[in-house]
Amino acid sequence: MDKSDIWPVIHDERKALAADLQVLDDGQWQAASLCSHWTVRDVTAHMTATAKITPLAFFAKLALSGFSLERLQDKDITVEKGASAADTLARFDAVVNSEKHPPGPLDSWLGEAILHAEDIRRPLAIQHDYPKDAVVRLADFYKGSNLVVGTKRRIEGLTLRATDADWSHGSGPEVSGPIMPLVMAMTGRKAALDNLTGDGVATLRTRA
Repeated sequence: MDKSDIWPVIHDERKALAADLQVLDDGQWQAASLCSHWTVRDVTAHMTATAKITPLAFFAKLALSGFSLERLQDKDITVEKGASAADTLARFDAVVNSEKHPPGPLDSWLGEAILHAEDIRRPLAIQHDYPKDAVVRLADFYKGSNLVVGTKRRIEGLTLRATDADWSHGSGPEVSGPIMPLVMAMTGRKAALDNLTGDGVATLRTRA
């Protein structure tokens, strides 16, 4: 997957998620996502906020939030949730083609679009086929990074091997399975470990 393909994939994945969100009932909107303390509606609002902000605005908001990223995110979620789930969805629909983003590598925003979509879909048992080349790109991006999600430390001393893509990394006890659950587990989503096998899964579970 070329870097020039990233924004089109992000846009397509946001649109696919928006279509899935259209049919949710009130209970599903309030369901817990895979993100700690965030509901499905919260994650959607967070994705909207990320797609609306610029690096300059991010640093200004961070300063106003006492340089607490968590406080900044909570404020933005409150705003972008609106007064109802319909408001939340309308706000997300409005930014599906946005190329605005906070500071950081472009692959971060590919991860934002794909991983947060799965944070929403998995608890709701919504199936989606993510573009495999994009997910492989994310595996390569996260494997050497401790930034924010701490993947490099989490997978140290383990062999990760995809069973549905030509991708592997590391050495040590093996963790194997489809590439999407591998990336979810690499980034701390414990629920994805249920889709993985190997002697290294128990170790990875203690680090998730």
